[in-house]
Amino acid sequence: YGARRDLLMQILAEAGFRPLRPQGAYYIMADISPFGFPNDTDFAMHLIEKVGVSCVPGSSFFETRGVGEQWVRFCFCKKEETLEAARERLAKFRASARA
Repeated sequence: YGARRDLLMQILAEAGFRPLRPQGAYYIMADISPFGFPNDTDFAMHLIEKVGVSCVPGSSFFETRGVGEQWVRFCFCKKEETLEAARERLAKFRASARA
């Protein structure tokens, strides 16, 4: 999983996220503030519906309302082919976000 973690870290950074490198988890938390969405839920729905990549809203993991609203969580315990497909889709997303 270390190789997959590193691969997804690279993919997310290339796409404009600010990912946090986990030390023992199978997921990566990523800052979405560069994309200008009002919150994590709107961002996650957009990513699923328009990009075809799934993530979990970061606020789901906090008890206090408003905490985590600019974070999402991506799982890297996937096949390498799945991660590479996400790379292609997120590259298109980043290109459209800059347009």
